[in-house]
Amino acid sequence: MNKGIALLSILNKDIRNYYLKPPNISWGMIFPLAWTLMFVLRSETEVDLIEILPGVMALSILFGTTSMLAVTITFEKKQKSFERLMLAPVSLYSLMLAKTGGAIIFGILNAMVPLILGIALTGLRAINWPVLMGAILLIAVTSTFLGLMIAVAAKEVFEAQTFSNFFRFPMIFLCGLFIPIQDLPVLFRPIAYMLPLTYGVDLLKLAIQTESMMPVFLNFSLLLIFSFGLFRYSIHRMEQNWMN
Repeated sequence: MNKGIALLSILNKDIRNYYLKPPNISWGMIFPLAWTLMFVLRSETEVDLIEILPGVMALSILFGTTSMLAVTITFEKKQKSFERLMLAPVSLYSLMLAKTGGAIIFGILNAMVPLILGIALTGLRAINWPVLMGAILLIAVTSTFLGLMIAVAAKEVFEAQTFSNFFRFPMIFLCGLFIPIQDLPVLFRPIAYMLPLTYGVDLLKLAIQTESMMPVFLNFSLLLIFSFGLFRYSIHRMEQNWMN
């Protein structure tokens, strides 16, 4: 019971102190929408909103979650406040699940913004909701744990943000968000399949557009594997570098 209260207190503290700040909301929600608007305005042909909706949702989750971890982990590590959290009567695994739980929730909420706008503007109704919600959840989890891996390796907040961009911006072009993977140059396609967001976007397209490149089970399985691998690697780095 005490452990549960401690974890909820950590989650509540992060939400109050970090997630509801205007810069984080703007970076997580407004930036993906602004990027998409630029994409639409620069396009020489008419853009189908339903076609780009999965990409916008994935971008909103990716930028929202990874931006959060750069602050909640890297900043607290630099300020030594993270060391006090490690004195809590919980395991490191539980502590990091509490620290990342807020980012996962924030990523899910970010995805709801373009989804609601898309439904309102297009009248979209034929949605596979179980696949959609499963995809949103796992994209949020894998993106959060990717942000955790980056935050653990960085010493400063600006370093974490810079490292995040090395992953985020290539994903915009390589994961099938707006450019189909089959249209990428042959040399880039193997890289696309090494990125977890590729499989999340494929599930979103299946849920919204009823089309996908890979089987549903494979997409979900690979996202779970990426989630476990990223989280376990991050914990290993923390045990190796922070606790010795």
